[in-house]
Order: sequence, then structure tokens, then C-alpha cells
Amino acid sequence: MRQAPRPGLVLAASVTGAVLVALDGTVLTVAQPTLQHDLHASVPAVQWTSTGYLLTVAALLVPAGRLGDRYGHRRLFTLGVAGFAAASAGIALAPGIGWVIALRVLQGVAGALLQPATLGLLRTALPAERLPGAIAARTSAIGLAAAAGPLVGGALTTHLGWRAVFLLGIPLAAAAGLLARGPLAVPAAAPEPAAGRAGFDLPGAALLALALACLVHALTALPGTGWSATTLLGLAASAGSGLALLRQERRAARPLLPLDLLRSAAVAPALGILLTASAALFGTLFLATYYLQDALDLSPLRSAVRAAPLALAMVLAAPASATSAKRRGPRGALLLGTSLITGGALLIARLGPGAGAVEVGGCFLLLGAGFGTVMATATVAIVRGAPAAEAGVAGGLQQTVLNIGPALGVALATTIAGRTAPGAALAPGASALAAVAAVGVLLAARLPAEAAQPALTRR
Repeated sequence: MRQAPRPGLVLAASVTGAVLVALDGTVLTVAQPTLQHDLHASVPAVQWTSTGYLLTVAALLVPAGRLGDRYGHRRLFTLGVAGFAAASAGIALAPGIGWVIALRVLQGVAGALLQPATLGLLRTALPAERLPGAIAARTSAIGLAAAAGPLVGGALTTHLGWRAVFLLGIPLAAAAGLLARGPLAVPAAAPEPAAGRAGFDLPGAALLALALACLVHALTALPGTGWSATTLLGLAASAGSGLALLRQERRAARPLLPLDLLRSAAVAPALGILLTASAALFGTLFLATYYLQDALDLSPLRSAVRAAPLALAMVLAAPASATSAKRRGPRGALLLGTSLITGGALLIARLGPGAGAVEVGGCFLLLGAGFGTVMATATVAIVRGAPAAEAGVAGGLQQTVLNIGPALGVALATTIAGRTAPGAALAPGASALAAVAAVGVLLAARLPAEAAQPALTRR
């Protein structure tokens, strides 16, 4: 007999897994210069410790989500945290940069298995009425981890060295694994029927991986190479692979990416809103960081303090938006969130060389409140808008968009900045990114007020 779901343990496992991945991304950024010096590595090689991870995750998120739907999200979650811990330990012991890059790619595989499963566990195990609050708690935890990451990474690197940064993930992974597999474990989901497990769409998985890998590589290379032949070729390869993927999914007996899911009244608009919001936010942050350090002549630490209201607002906005969406539906909350991001970017575009702490902090406060609202509400719309049998694919799509959006925003910001310092292009760059966020406002306005509500009873 299957155990009854334990909502508290399901949420704790999901949050711990999500925090593990979020914290790893932000603590590594601080440790990279020390890692480069210690291993006598080149700058491009160090960049590949992040690029290799990002490419792997982007390429495998949706196939990993489908595997979770097929074999159970708990199983994929457990494999993901175990792989993440093993790769982290290996990186901490790595003798050279080549080993670090290879193990970061392995860590990307584990991260791709883990991330969709954190949402799949919530969708399949929690009662419908608890899902918005659970996703809001997960969003707040991710915001806290992202904010704490640079501080924790800086302290560990300063006092214990860069290797300690990677050891940090091992106890978190152990805790997540115990929550999922221990005596009080999250219950395993019932396996799919044999007919449903037949015929995994390998051609679709390969085409999707190729399309996303080419797109992310082109976007991450754009700041350094500009509109070079390599960048244009990557974008063309991504577009061609995407068209081939659509043809494959139309004729596949069991497609990797169900097109009906993308035609949902909730899922497609919410994915578009997440894409535009994350692009606008991270592109604006990229420009604002240069503005704070170049135009205002602030140190990196003082710049981080000026931007701190963003993380605080994100943490507080997520649960508030969950309450609002539960009462009034997702459209109003998404309209508010996308409008706040648009307004925050426009205000940042107006900052001058004499801007004070209150003025700058207010801009970041709007951005954080908007993104916390959008991330929590759009994620609920995506997960609840998908049948429980496709929760993993829905989670994979949500995570894929959150990987592509920041790369797109930074690429747009650097394109507008051109050969000038990004801080000098603050006004035109932030204005353009506000226009990107405004696309999300339009998408939210077209979202039916009752979107995702019919899916609540499907378990």
C-alpha cells in the first residue's frame, strides 16, 4: 500500500533541492578569481566552468522532466542530489581546471535531473489548495539563497579557500536525500502504465537539446564576441533545430514536448511572462552593476548593499502574491508583477551620476517585488495548468525559461552598450529592457482570469 503524501516533507525536500542549485550558482561567482589563480587557469577556461554547466542544464531539463513523469519524480530527485553531491566533492579535490570543467558538466546533468523534480514532487503530492503557498515558499527560499550566496562564498573563499565553496553543497544534498528517501520519506509516485512508458522520444530529446544548447551558447558568447559568425551560426542552428523539433513532435506517438501543453490557456503565456521578466531583470542588473561601480564609484561590497532591497522584496513578495492569486486568480498578480519590473527598469534608466542610496534602493525594491510576484505566480500557473502526468515536463519548461531569460537579457544589454562601458549605456539599455518587461504586461493582460483553475482537480 502506498504511503499517504506528507505535505510538509514534500515541501522541505523540494525547497532544499532548489536551494542547493540556487546557492551553488551564486557562491561560485565569488570564488572564480581565486580558483583561476590557484589552478593557473586562463580566463576562458574559468568561464567554461559556468558555461559548461549552463549548457548541460539547458539541454537536459525537459528530457529530465519527462523521465520524472515516466519513472517517478522522487527517483529522479534522489539521483540528482546524489550526483550533485558527488560532483561537488570531486570538484573540491580536482587537481586542474580540466577536471573542474568536466565535473561541472556532470554537475549540470545532476542539476537537470534535480530541478524539474522539485516542482514535480509538489504538483503530484500536494493538495491543490496548498500548491500556491508551497511554490511561494520555494521562490522565497531561492531568493534568500541567491542573496546569501555571494556573502557565504566570499567568507568561505577568504578563510578556507575556493574548494570549501563546493563542499558546502554536500550537507545540503545529504539533507535533501534523507528527506526524499529516509524513514519519513516523501512517498514514491505510482509508476506509469507500461503503455505510457513505451517509446521515449529520443529524436525529440536530441533536437531540443541541440536547439537549446546552440541558443544558450550563442547568447552567452555574444557579450565577448559580438555579432560574429560563430554567434550567428549558433542562432541559425538553434532556429533550424527548433523547426525540426516541431515537425518531430507533431508526428511522434508519445512526444517529449506535448504541443497541447503549450496551447494551454495558462502554460504558454506564463512561460512567456517568465522569459520576458527574467530577461528584463537580469539585463537591468547587469547594467546597474556597472553603473554603481563606474558612475557612482562604489566598491563591489557597497554595490551589493545598494542592491540588497531586490532580494528582500523578492522574498516578501512571493508569499503575498500567492495569497492574492489564490483569491483573485493569477492574472491580477502577474499584471502587477510585470508592471513593477517595467517601472523599476524605467526608473533605473533615469538614474544620474548623483543618485542617492534611497533612490537606487527604491528601484531595486520595485524590481525585486515584481520578479518575486512573477516567479511565484507564473510557476503556479505553469505547474497547475499541466496535468499531473506531465508535471515533470512543465517543471522542465519552467526551469528552461529561467535559464534562457537571463542570458537573453544580458545579451540584449551588451548589444545596446556596444563598445562603450555598460554603465554609460544605462539609460538606453534599461529603457529597452523595460520594453521587454512590457511585453510581459501584455501577455498577462491576455491571460484569462480563471487560467489554470480547471487543472486543480486533476491529480
